[in-house]
Amino acid sequence: MSTTTAVAPLTTRDADTLVAAAHRAAEAAGVTISVTVLDAGGHLLAFRRDDRAVLISGETSTRKAYTALQLNAPTADLVDAVQPGGLFHTLPTALDRPLLFIAGGVPVHRDGRLIGAIGVGGGAPEQDHGFASAAVEALA
Repeated sequence: MSTTTAVAPLTTRDADTLVAAAHRAAEAAGVTISVTVLDAGGHLLAFRRDDRAVLISGETSTRKAYTALQLNAPTADLVDAVQPGGLFHTLPTALDRPLLFIAGGVPVHRDGRLIGAIGVGGGAPEQDHGFASAAVEALA
């Protein structure tokens, strides 16, 4: 008989924590952002766009979260992989949803397992990555 250890899924409370932490980090930097949180199945758990954030930042945050979830890696780590000759050079055309290889998407893990992802859009890519990473750290 085998036993398995269940890993708690990403909850709406977790998603709210992620969104709030990302927004606190962005506000401290004076940046307006959009944040998207997806569960492990790619379903939207939370979304928030600052009133002053550009509309496209919402689509950007969602695509960053989806990319981080699908590839189980921070989008900041994937930029070189999609360049000609990179590991994922042809990947974007192989999936149903478009991916976005700009920093700001970070997978969320619990007990070593992927349970979701957060995407942040609106600032410079390095800022978005910092805001998303700060949010994941706040959840831990």
